Formats: sequence, structure tokens, C-alpha cells
Amino acid sequence: MNTSPHILVVEDDREISALVARYLRVNDFRVSVAGDGREMNRRLADGHYDLVILDLMLPGEDGLAICRRLRRDTRLPIVMLTAKSDELDRVVGLETGADDYLTKPFSPRELLARIRAVLRRCRADADPQGPARAQNHAFLGFHLDVAARRLTDPGGALVTLTAAEFDLLLVLVERPGRVLSRDSLLDLTQGRAPGPYERSVDILISRIRRKLEGDPHHPEIIRTVRSGGYLFAAEVEST
Repeated sequence: MNTSPHILVVEDDREISALVARYLRVNDFRVSVAGDGREMNRRLADGHYDLVILDLMLPGEDGLAICRRLRRDTRLPIVMLTAKSDELDRVVGLETGADDYLTKPFSPRELLARIRAVLRRCRADADPQGPARAQNHAFLGFHLDVAARRLTDPGGALVTLTAAEFDLLLVLVERPGRVLSRDSLLDLTQGRAPGPYERSVDILISRIRRKLEGDPHHPEIIRTVRSGGYLFAAEVEST
């Protein structure tokens, strides 16, 4: 049985989708292609996928609406493809739930690197030769289960997090009381250096705050440190 990761490319430009599919297959991925949201739905119903590459501009239901729907109904990692001039759309895409984005035109090698980074973040990495890592963290009534990649609130209800949100929260929870720069957070969670106008960390922090903070506009758990970055201010108990 082929256990290679299965990628679904949702892109209406046949030349781009063919290029992406060919490159990923050469690099040991299984690839399926859909030209719009309806075809994507059929593909998802008929098989298991590990990640979706989603174009922003699609006929019919656009990429932002599809991303919002996927994030509501699934935990599938999403890498969004956007036009170079659509910075606002990239921001909205991340806020909607995309785990990463890439602007057109893009290098297939960079896309491959982004896909691998997102997939790594989505796995509960357990290195038997590495140092022991706490599997449970508790703060202010919240419980973070690392192995199950689950966060529950003080009432025991599940807090829905994207893969990128979970990984960023975990990095913060594992380092309470430390100021972490945006560059270090990006490196720790995604293994890459920031671009010149990188805002993904700020967007993810904003999304996490809306799910944790009583007043996201006056955060007490994840605090902004001017000219420094972010600090996880809550006391954490780890086991």
C-alpha cells in the first residue's frame, strides 16, 4: 500500500496544476487535481488527503469561501496560492484558516518546502532519541494535549485550532514568561525565515487570542512586547 502523503491541488489553471502535480509526484507525493470547488468536494468524498493546495481565484466558489468551509468541517492543512498583488487577500486567507500561503509566480521547490513544513507541523512528532517532551500543559483552566493535538477550555469544550495555530500556541506554552520575536516564532513553527512583509505570526496570534482571551483587544494571556515580540504570560503546569 502506498503510504506517501496524498495532496489535493485545487487550481483552475491546467498548466499550473499539471506543473505542480508533476513536480510533487517526482518527489514521492501522490497527487489529485480539482479545477473548482465542486470537483474538490467529489475528490474529498472519494479519498483520503493529507493536505490541500488551494488557489485563491477559482470559478464559482472562490478560494476564501472554500478555505472557510474546509476549516469549519475538517482539519486538513491548507496551503493557499495567491496573486502577488493581493496582500489583503493573503491576510484574509490566513485569518480564514490557511496554514501557509505562496504567491504566484512561485518556485516549485519553495512550494515543496512549504508543504513539507506544514505536514511536519501537523504530525505529533515523537523522536525516541530526543529529549522527553511534556505531553500535557494546563493554564488558566485550559488543557493542551500534545499527542492528540487538542485544546479544551475550562469547561471541557474542544477549542478548534488549525495546525498552524496549534503549533504556534504550543511553542508559546512551552516557553512561558519568555519574549519570543516574530522571526524566532516563525523559525520554531515553520522552519523558515520571514519574508520582507511577513505577517503570518501576527495573524495567527490574533486568531489564537480570539479563542483564548476574554477580551482579545486587551490580551492577558499572550501579550505583545513592543519591539520584542510576544510573551505567554499565564502560568503553565506541564506533565
